[in-house]
Amino acid sequence: MSRIGKYPVPVPAGVTITQAGRLLTVKGKLGELKLETTSDIETSVEDGKIWVKVKNETKRARAQWGTTRATLNNMVKGVSAGYKKVLDITGVGYKAQAQGKKLNLSIGLSHDVVYNVPDGIEVKTPAPVQIEISGADRQKVGQVAAEIRAYKQPEPYKGKGIRYSDEHVLRKEGKKK
Repeated sequence: MSRIGKYPVPVPAGVTITQAGRLLTVKGKLGELKLETTSDIETSVEDGKIWVKVKNETKRARAQWGTTRATLNNMVKGVSAGYKKVLDITGVGYKAQAQGKKLNLSIGLSHDVVYNVPDGIEVKTPAPVQIEISGADRQKVGQVAAEIRAYKQPEPYKGKGIRYSDEHVLRKEGKKK
C-alpha cells in the first residue's frame, strides 16, 4: 500500500490541469508539462486537487500509484515555482560561460567543452566559477546538472572539478615521505 499515493496533489492558483483520457497536461507560468499514466492508474481532478487511485490491486499497480502521484506533484511545483540546481567549479583556470543555448567549459582539458542546453532548461553563469541550471521539469534539470558534472567530477586530493553547491567532497591525504 502506497503511503504517498493516498494524499491528493494540491493545485495552486495559476496552474491549470486538463485531462484527456490517460494524458494529463499541467500548465503554469513557467511552462507546460505532460504525463501519460499507465492503464493501472486512474486520476481525477476535483476541488483544486488531483486524486490518484489504483484500478486493480496488482503489485505493479501499487508501485505505479505512488510514483504517479510524486511525478504529478513535481510537475505542479515545476510549472508554478520551478526547479534550480547550482554547480560550483573548483580549480585554477577552470571557468564556465553561458552563451545562449550553449555552455562553454574550460576545465583543464586540451580543448574547451561545449555543452548544448536542451529545450525547457535555462543555464546562467552569475560568476565564472558558478553555473545555475533552472527549469520546470525536475528530471531534466537534474539530468543536465549530472551531465555537466560528469565532464570533470571533483577529485579527492585537491578537490578540483565540478560539484553541486551543497555537495561535500571527502578529501584524502597525499603521499608522505
